[in-house]
Amino acid sequence: MAAIRSKVSGRTLVSGDRLPSIRSFAATMGVSPSTVVEAYERLVAEGLIRARRGSGFYVAGTGLPPLALAEAEPRRERAVDPFWVSRQSLDADPAVMKPGCGWLPADWMPNTALRRAFRALARTEDAVLAGYGSTRGSPALRRLLLSRFAEEGIEASPEQLLLTGSGTQAIDLICRYLLRPGDTVLVDDPCYFNFQALLRAHQVRIVGVPYTPSGPDITAFEAVLTAGRPRLYITNSALHNPTGATLSPQIAYRLLSAASVHDVTIVEDDIFADFEPEPSPRLAVLDGLNRVIRIGSFSKTLSASVRCGYIAARTDWIEGLVDLQVATCFGGPSPVATELIASVLAGGGYRKHMEELRQRLARARHEMATRLEPLGIRPWLMPRGGFYLWCRLPEGQDSAVLARMAVEENVVLAPGNVFSVSQTATSFLRFNVAQSGDPRVLAVLRQAMSSHLAG
Repeated sequence: MAAIRSKVSGRTLVSGDRLPSIRSFAATMGVSPSTVVEAYERLVAEGLIRARRGSGFYVAGTGLPPLALAEAEPRRERAVDPFWVSRQSLDADPAVMKPGCGWLPADWMPNTALRRAFRALARTEDAVLAGYGSTRGSPALRRLLLSRFAEEGIEASPEQLLLTGSGTQAIDLICRYLLRPGDTVLVDDPCYFNFQALLRAHQVRIVGVPYTPSGPDITAFEAVLTAGRPRLYITNSALHNPTGATLSPQIAYRLLSAASVHDVTIVEDDIFADFEPEPSPRLAVLDGLNRVIRIGSFSKTLSASVRCGYIAARTDWIEGLVDLQVATCFGGPSPVATELIASVLAGGGYRKHMEELRQRLARARHEMATRLEPLGIRPWLMPRGGFYLWCRLPEGQDSAVLARMAVEENVVLAPGNVFSVSQTATSFLRFNVAQSGDPRVLAVLRQAMSSHLAG
């Protein structure tokens, strides 16, 4: 009886499903058929199942226990680590406010263009709708990307570009290809928290280098390369996550020089490139895709529901990464996703969408900074673009404590130490200005700060 109840409450068996035959269930449970008959009859009496003469037993349409959703909700009591913000944001009810999340609100995205592309896609050939992705991904989207690279000054061949299932998968493939457990990887401190989560899954040693308004602390960077001999350095050059800083030409030059001397590969995550008002120095441009691997995706500018990323690198590395993607995913990203993205990027509306988005975000950044000022919360710097503000809290405030208090009031914050390898960002919060417009966000934060000091 308990086994059947468990299957019904867990929705393994639902209304109208036929239960196992008496003989087969007796064999499964290791009991006699008469025991199963007795159990089924008792469940019929309870109204959980019903008997059909000559046909067997079926799950009834009434009397089912409600599906328990509590276990599917994010666990708020877990440690505030790099997974905490992701799980709270991704699993949150739509009514939850998410100033700590890493994406734009749905109504800020180019939904009209996406719907137009979906309608066009419905009329495309069957192979796109039903087939596997080719090993390198959509030729149309790759041509568009190569054209954009050329505008920047990167002369890359088609053999140097691979489309992936997402930006995160791009990093995962690179780690699988270039790293072994125990290798050392250098990241910025602070850095995008999922870099840390992914690297820990690969069982590597993570070393952080302090980040400044013009890039990594180059003296510390060079010292770590000498002492730690890292295999990789992973960074954002443009609109660094979480700080919003931009790499200076001088730091870029010294980074590449040091990487060359110490034989370090650089992974440059360029996901925020289109949010810049004008391009800043890029390691991939200066290096020519020799020692630098560029990755990116379209989840921040187009849609997080239509996932696709890319890797641009040396031809021999791309060859190995193609094989690895086939081994782990059996082909490239979904043709539906890649053709849809290519259609939107090729349309004239994308550039207009991004220009409007940059202006809207510029207003939102300054408005958010103004609203935070009365709370004593100040931006570390004012970014040139993007939707993040990396902010310092008043003395005595612990951002992890505030985040725990706020999530109980249905507000998800991004506390500083989830971004920090050295755990030295206790007094920082990262705000997504596009997700912070609701007055309740600051009301909850103000109350949490007051309670924290009082406690």
